[in-house]
Amino acid sequence: MQLIYIVYPILLVVLFWGAKVSKPGAFNEEAFSLRQMKAMQGFVALLIMFHHCGQKTSASWIDKKYYIGGLDMFVEIGFVLVTFFTFCSGYGLYKSFKTKPGYLNKGYFFKRIVPVVVLGYIVTWLYLPCRYLLGEKISGKQLFYYLSGIKLCNPNGWYVCIIPFFYLCFYLAFKYCRNEKLALAIVFAFTVAYQLLGTAINHNDWWITGEWWYNSIHLFPVGVFFAMFEDRIVPHIKKYYIVYLIAGAALVFGGHKFWQYARSAFSYYGENWGAPDTILRRRLTLSGDILYSSAVVFLSFLLGMKVRIGNGFLKFMGKITLEFYLIHGLFVELFCFKFTGTLKPLYHIKNQLLFVAVVFVLGIAGAVLLRALIGKLLKQQRNQ
Repeated sequence: MQLIYIVYPILLVVLFWGAKVSKPGAFNEEAFSLRQMKAMQGFVALLIMFHHCGQKTSASWIDKKYYIGGLDMFVEIGFVLVTFFTFCSGYGLYKSFKTKPGYLNKGYFFKRIVPVVVLGYIVTWLYLPCRYLLGEKISGKQLFYYLSGIKLCNPNGWYVCIIPFFYLCFYLAFKYCRNEKLALAIVFAFTVAYQLLGTAINHNDWWITGEWWYNSIHLFPVGVFFAMFEDRIVPHIKKYYIVYLIAGAALVFGGHKFWQYARSAFSYYGENWGAPDTILRRRLTLSGDILYSSAVVFLSFLLGMKVRIGNGFLKFMGKITLEFYLIHGLFVELFCFKFTGTLKPLYHIKNQLLFVAVVFVLGIAGAVLLRALIGKLLKQQRNQ
């Protein structure tokens, strides 16, 4: 038995340590609280680390001499995991908008958008010297592309490229539309338009380089919608909870089957064999991603209505979620078989469990340092 399988019971302990299950007929009233959502996002960030480690050790497309099984289940579910973040982002924005007077007027850009952008650039610039020292030949033009973000120096930095635009869309819609339902419709329309744009672009080295840029953003407006009508939706779900639970499980099962079918029958990569209906194929494949990821998130929150999660570790992870999400990938690249797929790594850790452990420890340390740095930079900016 491979030692890597020990991570699965460890993950269960991490998730359920300190959890409380509601009695029959009762519900977890903190299911959609900031505390539980932060704990959930912290856990999802940890799973994303396993997703990236799995892509470097257990993916079907890597060279057989580097392949090590054990993390196979994490390889293709990155978009599902990020969908939790987009739902929580939309939900949190609307809740803050409704509960904090003047939320869109008092430093919205500085609190919501600037930290994400600054963090994205800092991590990008950490990748740059690594690329150079590990042998990449960087011309003046390429240096400009990397420094500006026109090309991603950090291959996992796409999320911080797109989420500020959705924060901006929310700001404009809810600040200048008196009718909140119209504002919600604008956010939905923006999301759909972005996904239609994404599916019309072939894989490339610039922005919207592939499906991961757009196949997990669909729950951002859904999070806004849920927050807007939560007082109606939650009581209704509680009333018919068993029905929704069965439906949620069925949707996950059916969604997974359709997701597998869509990816194999249509594919995002039609341009690789000259398919005449490449855009349609991407959109059909995207529909499978949307169905499956939405079903997983729906079922997860249904279960969260019965199980209150939370412990010291998840609370800690919930505070450094974005920092950990962005920085751990640097250590994945430094210690896998190829840095960013082309360069010799700093050191190839062949033991899979040790590889995961090193990425986790350095990822946590890096995230803590990043959070402290960002806090100091923004504090200095406020004081100027």
